[in-house]
Amino acid sequence: MRYVAIGDSFTEGMGDELPDGSVRGWADLVAAGLAAELTGEVSYANLAIRGRLLEPIVAGQLEAALALTPAPTLITLNGGGNDMMRPGTDMSRLVELLERAIRRCAEAGVRLVVLSGADPSARLPFGRSMRRKGELLTAATVELTERYHIEMVDVFRDAEIRGAAYWSADRLHLNAAGHQRVAGLVLTALGHARAAHVVAPGPREGRQVLAEARYYREHVLPWVNRRLRGRSSGDDRTGKYLDWTPIGTA
Repeated sequence: MRYVAIGDSFTEGMGDELPDGSVRGWADLVAAGLAAELTGEVSYANLAIRGRLLEPIVAGQLEAALALTPAPTLITLNGGGNDMMRPGTDMSRLVELLERAIRRCAEAGVRLVVLSGADPSARLPFGRSMRRKGELLTAATVELTERYHIEMVDVFRDAEIRGAAYWSADRLHLNAAGHQRVAGLVLTALGHARAAHVVAPGPREGRQVLAEARYYREHVLPWVNRRLRGRSSGDDRTGKYLDWTPIGTA
């Protein structure tokens, strides 16, 4: 098994930070889960970079994944979340890019699993627009994957993961519990039955004025400033595992 994960911050693992400051995330957990279930070595690469739009994921990361030696046997793909955070999203273009990725993997003989990202819209200031776009892209992705007989993990429609207990302080990225749940969903889709992670609901969310002001200052305004400067959180970053890395079960 040679598994490559491509995508944006969702696949990189943001929100699931380890004590040394590095990020783990659901894709790392899937690789470890595969290593625990399968005989033989599991090799893993993760080319995902935070902030990436879908086009560079498909044009850059996918081609880099297919160029690895030896070739991958499994690729997971998620993208489009950063596109949907921008005004004037061309949804038809996102669907075209997904179809291009599906065809490229089919031509290469590589198993592809497509994920829809988790739905963060309930607690975001621009949540209603995000939810609408996410529903459109998810429906189109379901249609594509069914037409091409490709596995899809529909995290966007997973009602459990929408709960506040699965999200980090920025309300945009999953926390460790959220990434654990996604890993369980993916491993189950791959035929390795795992109970998807469930956490007890916390206390009812409050929206106190000071807490909301701090949230906007620490998370929303930096994002707006990057957009105004044409910058991305992933500028000057590379994927965390650019070549095959042997994976243990720890």
